Formats: sequence, structure tokens, C-alpha cells
Amino acid sequence: MPPYQPSADWQFEVPTTGSKRLPPAARYVESLTHQGYGFEAAIADLVDNSIDAGARNVVVSLLRDEDRLVSLLVIDDGRGMDDAALDTAMTVGGRQGYDDAALGHFGAGLKAASLSHADSLTVVSRTKRSPSAGRRWLTARAQADFTCDIVDPGYCQDLVDRYDGVIQWQGTIVRWDRVRAFDTITAGQADRYLNDAIEKLETHLGLYLHRFLARDGFNIDIVVEDVRTKEELDHRGVEPIDPFGYRVPGRTGFPRTYTAPVEGVGEVALTAHIWPPKSPLVSFRGIGPLAERQGFYIYRNDRLVQAGGWNSTRSPEGHLALARIAVDLPSAPNDVFNLTVKKDGVTVTPAFARGLEQAVDATGHGFASYVQEAALTYREAARRATEPQRKAVLPAGKGMDPKLRRTLRDELPELEGEDPIAFRWDSLPSDVFFELDRENREVRLNKAYRQVLNGGRRGGLNDAPVIKSMLYLMVNEIFQKERVRAVHTDNVALWNSVLVTAARCELDR
Repeated sequence: MPPYQPSADWQFEVPTTGSKRLPPAARYVESLTHQGYGFEAAIADLVDNSIDAGARNVVVSLLRDEDRLVSLLVIDDGRGMDDAALDTAMTVGGRQGYDDAALGHFGAGLKAASLSHADSLTVVSRTKRSPSAGRRWLTARAQADFTCDIVDPGYCQDLVDRYDGVIQWQGTIVRWDRVRAFDTITAGQADRYLNDAIEKLETHLGLYLHRFLARDGFNIDIVVEDVRTKEELDHRGVEPIDPFGYRVPGRTGFPRTYTAPVEGVGEVALTAHIWPPKSPLVSFRGIGPLAERQGFYIYRNDRLVQAGGWNSTRSPEGHLALARIAVDLPSAPNDVFNLTVKKDGVTVTPAFARGLEQAVDATGHGFASYVQEAALTYREAARRATEPQRKAVLPAGKGMDPKLRRTLRDELPELEGEDPIAFRWDSLPSDVFFELDRENREVRLNKAYRQVLNGGRRGGLNDAPVIKSMLYLMVNEIFQKERVRAVHTDNVALWNSVLVTAARCELDR
């Protein structure tokens, strides 16, 4: 390399005299813990890895020791990793060569998502051809010298065996310990924290991964497990929440596809939807404020990475609450659409806005006409007579099938900030079918009649959905009252008498 010669001319290339290796300081790990990952987004990032590994079943397990939460696990039955793959996965930025259809993108999700919430990250895995192996990051040690622990192989196998209902021949367990949010739970508040956290996690995973959950053969379950007895204290299957899942569109002729010529990308399809006004569905009202959920729903490899927003092409407006547009990102790399590290948004260049101005549908109508029709639909509905309003109810909780809870939330407005009504089986006198525990907000069912309600099948946490849903609707108002009136007590006695007789008739048959 010739020596640099000073010149008044502009240097189009910066002169150099050599190079040297500058590895990141160990303190770089600290930056991973401040990425701003929300709890739900962090778990979703871990589930992305499970999907990339070909998992068909993913379980998010929260481990509870009496009134204390001690750990969180994400367990899958994907391909698993051997020692070399574990080393790569636990290296910051170590993931290389992602498949075009992969959900992983930057090689930092596992570490950044986990260390944003936990001071200890352990990954245990096995493949069909390699034994169980594991690695552990402790935040304190990683910040000091990038030291990653090798987990004892015996413990790795024990942990895999503990979850052999999910992992049979292959799979991975991601374990969080010293979860900072768990340490903030005050005495007696574990149930409230868990219910709130699981509801938010159900909604986030159901929304952002709805296309995967709608497929046969892919399941995500959220479980609360007693760390000592291994008993399941709660079990919820995550249902897909399709942001375009209305039954009838809000306007004839929709959805409609517009094609936008975007410089540097090519033609981008925009599938424009208009929601039916005043829809009570969770997929419309239950995923966040309507002002934030209008606009573009952007997908990357079928994974939702942005749920609403206009990407600086216009401002949110109340009369556009019914407007939602599905956009699938182009598979080829480009400089127009840029995914955030947390996969919770997309930044765009002005080229997208210019393409939007030129977008047309099959009949030649521009995208601006869609915006006008969405606004008109909203305004027409606002002028109509007020529709009947259903009375708000206490939410349904533990013991109710997740699909049933979802339908109840679709059909009935819920009282904000209230504990849910839970169901459990208990030993009760033979002349009592159910009793109400108002203090713990529980409906206790007589387990002597459990078998007949389940048709002789083995019971589970969410069994007997018909009788539970009927009781939920019957007793909801009673739980809302500060004082139980004589008429309510008499109603409970009446319902018990009839239900006990009906159950005995069924047994006699």
C-alpha cells in the first residue's frame, strides 16, 4: 500500500495503513439487557426459534413454588442442537446463514430477549443423534469476560426427561432464572400477576403468530406448574387472533388488493380490509386501542411484525378505525423495509409512500379511494341508532377452556381490573352440585358428579365446558354484588336442587 500523499482533491476512498482486531468489550452484554424488550415480545422471540427448528409443540411453563414464581421455561419438540450448535446459538450474533423462510434475523434474539428479563439463561437441547447438552449465561459473568458455562450432562438429561411429554427424541428447553419481574411480586399477589401476565401473553402470541397457530399440527400452550409436585395449576392453549378475522366485511367489495410500485423493491401487494363497525370481537377490540391498531399489518414469512400504524404515510384518525391493510414483506433483501431488532415494527423509506400514492386495484381505483370508503363506513355507522349493549361481566378464569373464554370475551364486555371467576372440583355434600366461594371468586363443583359430566372420560383442568359455561352465566351477577340478597341465595339453592337431580338421573341411566 503506497504511503498517503496529501492532496487538495477529494479522497473518494479513505486511506488506511493496516488493520487490527477489536473484539467487543464484555460490557457489550449489558447493552443486550437494555433492548427494551417487553415480556410478551421476548417470549415470542423464543417461540420464533422453536418454529425455525421445526417444532410442532411449544410449551411456555411458569414454575411456581407456593406463592413464589421461580423460573420460566420455553420447551419445544424441534430439531434440537448438539454441542457445536449450542455454542453458536449462545454466541452474541452467532447465528449465521438463516434460511430465506426463517423467522430469525439478527442472531441476537435468544440472548437479548432473555437477558432483558432474567439474570440467568440456560439452554438445554438434544437431537436424534446427539445426547442432551446445555449452556448457561449468567449476566454478571457475561459482563465480566464473556464466559459461558457448560451445563452438567446428567442434569441436561434429567431436565429433558422431566418434559418427555413434549420432548421425545429431540427438542430444546430455554430456562430463565432470577427473572426480575418475578422478584417484584408482593406476598399474596402471585395469582393476580399470573392471570394478567398470561392474558397478555396469550393475546400477543395469538396475534403475532396467528398464521402459524391456524395451521394443523402447531400448538402453543401456557402452563403454570408446581415446581415440587409437577402438578399443572393452570393450562391454556393459545388460540389464533386473526386481525382480519371478521365474519362479514364492513363494506361490500372488500377485502380488495392494491398493487403499489415501490422503487427498489418492485410491486408490493396491499390487501385492504374494512372491519364491520362496532364489532365486539377480540380480534378487533381486544388487541389494543383502535387508534393504534388501524393501518398496516406487516408480515415477514407469515410472522406478524407490525400490528397497525401508518408508517408516516398519514396520521391515525378516529374515522379510520375500521381500516386494516395486510402487507407481506418481499423475500428479497432491500433498503426500503427495515425490521426492528425486536420484530415489533418496520421502518420504511419515502419510496413506500411514493408507491402508495400510485397503488391501484384491479379496476384501476387508487388506494386513496379505499381510505375514503373506510372512513365513510365508519361515519355511516356512527349515524345509526345505538345498538343494544350487553351488560359487562367478570372475566372467565382458570378451569374454563381457552376457546370458551375467547368466545365469552368476543360476546360480552368485561369489567376492567377485576379478578376472574375460576372453576375447580372439590368434595361437597351429595345434595350440593356446586357452591360459590365469593372470597376467592371460585365456583366449586362436586367431584362426585364429575365422571357423569365427562361421559365417563378422564377429567382435565378445562373439562365439562357446557356446565361450566352455564354456571358462569348464571352466577356472574352474584359475584359482582357486594352483598348477596335472599333472592340470590334462593336461586343458588334452586339451581343446586335441579342440577343434583339431573346428575342423579344421568347416573341411574
